[in-house]
Amino acid sequence: MRSLALTLALGLIAGPTLAQERVIVAGSALGEIVAALGAEDRLVGRDTTVMYPETLTNLPDIGYLRALSAEGLLSLGPDLILADADAGPPETLALVEATEVPVVRIEAGFTEAGVLERIDRVAEALSVDATALRAQVTGDFAELAQARAEAAPVRAIFILSAAGGRVLASGQGTAADGIFQLAGIENAVTGFEGYRPLSDEALVAAAPEAIVMMTRTGDHALTDAQIRAHPALGLTPAAEAGRILRMDGVYLLGFGPRTPAAARDLMDALGG
Repeated sequence: MRSLALTLALGLIAGPTLAQERVIVAGSALGEIVAALGAEDRLVGRDTTVMYPETLTNLPDIGYLRALSAEGLLSLGPDLILADADAGPPETLALVEATEVPVVRIEAGFTEAGVLERIDRVAEALSVDATALRAQVTGDFAELAQARAEAAPVRAIFILSAAGGRVLASGQGTAADGIFQLAGIENAVTGFEGYRPLSDEALVAAAPEAIVMMTRTGDHALTDAQIRAHPALGLTPAAEAGRILRMDGVYLLGFGPRTPAAARDLMDALGG
């Protein structure tokens, strides 16, 4: 039997045809989707990013999404591993695939269509019906679209971290930019893809009306006082108005079944 390495992305349809009873999940949104599909009882392990629903935290922890070990994965005797496309390192998954344990890598798309595609791909890998979940999430997105059409426009900046005083902000093509679009929020930072450190001049020129961050601690955190004291952020309309929002990163940027609710919460919190 040949080793099986499956990549489900960009509309490519492939996957196991038989139900897999011992499944490891690596990726927060994938864990949420498995649970929402009613297949939580088939999970035997999860990575540290899988925190919702809370019952999943009782599963054995295989380590951080991007720092997995083949020994940790195989010790749980899985017959299927569902993994985000950025799970790794690559050599770990290659070793697992060489043992003939199927690894299904599922891309994230930071759009409504991307969320629905993710649900379809997980359901296909598990050989379960996604009709009910798909209908529910589609309805949630429809309600979000109506609210977005009625919302006042807001210009915001998403700050990923501020270690050492350097502000790392989101440009286009990120989960942060995607959730902004779903919430009807204009990204005040343009002209590049991904996350980049911004100069003080660029921050002032961006003139965001709101600042959005993940709830976090340590060197990457940025308090309201630090924002007001920052030579550039302190001069923005967002800082002057105190329009600073922190949200749970998995909820805000996960792009799973809860994404319509996360976008609506973001929209409401910024007064859109």
